[in-house]
Amino acid sequence: MKGPVRALVRRYAGGLRFPKLLAVTAVLFAVDLAVPDVIPFADEILLGLAAVVLASLRTRRERARQAAPR
Repeated sequence: MKGPVRALVRRYAGGLRFPKLLAVTAVLFAVDLAVPDVIPFADEILLGLAAVVLASLRTRRERARQAAPR
C-alpha cells in the first residue's frame, strides 16, 4: 500500500514550486500539534495556513500553460 500512496505524493509534490518547504512546514505542524503551548491553537492555525498556502503554489510552467488560449 505504501507504493501507490508514495507515488501519489511524489506526483503531487513534483508540480509544486517549493516541495521541500511544504514538507518541512507539514512536519513542523505535526510536531506542533503534539507539543503543548501557552496560547492554545494559535500557532497550529498559522502553521496549517502556511502549509495550505505552500501546497497551493504551483510551478510557473503550469500557470503559463493554463493562461495560453487553446
